[in-house]
Order: sequence, then structure tokens, then C-alpha cells
Amino acid sequence: MALQIVSDLHLESPKAYDVFEIVPKAPYLALLGDIGTFSDSHKNDFLSFLRRQLQNFRIVFFVAGNHESYGTTWPKAQAILYELEQESLSNDSLGEFVFMNRRAYKLPDSDVTLLGCSLFSFVPSESAMAVAMRMNDFYSTHDWDVAQHNAAHAQDLEWLNDQVASETTANNTIMILTHWSPTTDPRSLDPKHLGKDNPIGCAFSTDLSGQKCFESEKVRVWAFGHTHYNCNFEIERGERAPLKVITNQRGYYFSQAAGFDEEKVVDLT
Repeated sequence: MALQIVSDLHLESPKAYDVFEIVPKAPYLALLGDIGTFSDSHKNDFLSFLRRQLQNFRIVFFVAGNHESYGTTWPKAQAILYELEQESLSNDSLGEFVFMNRRAYKLPDSDVTLLGCSLFSFVPSESAMAVAMRMNDFYSTHDWDVAQHNAAHAQDLEWLNDQVASETTANNTIMILTHWSPTTDPRSLDPKHLGKDNPIGCAFSTDLSGQKCFESEKVRVWAFGHTHYNCNFEIERGERAPLKVITNQRGYYFSQAAGFDEEKVVDLT
């Protein structure tokens, strides 16, 4: 069982929805956010790109990142994604589009369940001003502020913990798909940011160690994006099976992340 993962293509800057191609190397594709934006001037091009993927993959799983809502609001961006999901179900020429917005999905003919949500980061009060002033999310997304961002984080985290706690099927394993990072492990961070006082680091990553969704041995793989730094490592969890943490982020066209591979596949067997 294999899942192709890609994130942070940023096809909005410069506009490249019509030229970027993802060569299928697995039946399922996970797009883990910041693929483009659903502003009025980008919406149709972005949807055309997504429909092309639905012609090439059996299922496309989509996690929204912070850029999807740039130039619009979160509710409007989410509504567009839900509409595409319904369109895919009524069009036999397309694969299935699954908007992973606090969504659980059991992969066909497998013992693997995917859990997906954006997993907004947690911004502590002492960093709120710096994050609000320096992150485009709170300028480019309409009607959005740090308090709403933190509320969304709490909802995402509660949902993940509840879903993992409720999974009691023997031999079933879980892969979690998010946009924001669930770890501040140094191996997940660009070395140029290590050892520095970075008041906006919390806008990218949240340390979820100790949380049910992070510690349960049923959760074997966690894929995310947003940091524009690629990693692939295991976090040891004592006598329990380790947690594999993996990313495949391109980053902006003019500043691409090292190690990006548009054909990257995660083996879930």
C-alpha cells in the first residue's frame, strides 16, 4: 500500500497551475497544503490543476494549508474544497477527492486509516504580537486572527486525540496527514533556525509529544508540510514502535527546499 505525498508547491507564486505536473507513482496522492490559493484570480486555475490530478490518481487526499485561504476567507476556501469533493463523486471520469478537514479515511483493502486535518499551530501569548505582525496569514486571509488560529489548533488537536483513542481495531495502523508540523525535534527544523530566539517559530511547529495522537503506537507515520524543510526520520517511543516523521515540500519556485521529490512515495505496508 503506497501513498504519494507532496506539499508546499506554491503554484500561486508565480502562477504555475497549468504547467506543474505530478507523475503518478502510487494510486493515491496526498496534497498536504500550500498547493495554491483560492482567491478569485486563482480559483479556476487551481481547480483545473486539482481536476488533472483526479484524472491521474484513484484518490486525492487534500489537507488545507495557510495559503489556500489567501485572498479569501477560511470558510470560503473550505466550501470550494467540499464542492470539489462532491463533484468528484458525481463524475465518473475523475478519481475521488477527499478533503481531509478533521477526516478519517480507511484505505481500501488495507489495515491503514488516514487521519487528516490542517493542525494549526499553537501560538503562546508571549509570541502572539510577533506572529500577528510578521506572518502573512493574518493579512492575506480575510477575517482571521491569532485567537481564531489558536482555537482551530485546539479543535484539530482534540479531534486527532479522540480519533486515535477510539481506534481499537486489532492490527489497524494510522497515518496522520497535516499541514502544520507536530514536532519541534531539531531534525525537523532547518539548521539555520536552530539555537536562535525565534518568536515566530510557533507559527510553523507545535511540540505534540505527550499527546495521545503522537504517542499511540497505532500511529506509525506522520506527514506534514509548511516548514519548507524536508526531513525523514523516526522518533523513538520506548518499547512502542517508533513514529516515522516525513515531509516532501517543494517551497517557492525561487527558493526550493532541498530534497524535494515530486515522485516521493510512502510505503504503508
